[in-house]
Amino acid sequence: MPPSALLNIDKPAGITSHDVVAQIRRIVRLRRVGHAGTLDPLATGVLVIAVGRATRLLEYVVGQP
Repeated sequence: MPPSALLNIDKPAGITSHDVVAQIRRIVRLRRVGHAGTLDPLATGVLVIAVGRATRLLEYVVGQP
């Protein structure tokens, strides 16, 4: 069974949210990786990343304050 996880990643300035997802995809060697929300490339902050079946939970994470 492929891994499933929700990750809180501290996104540094200078890269996009998509770049972070691409890096996680390479690390875990899975295609099914997504993120909740988008941070501006110049912004820093916490980016919620879902891996595997946990991507189904993103709709609930995005809807929370």
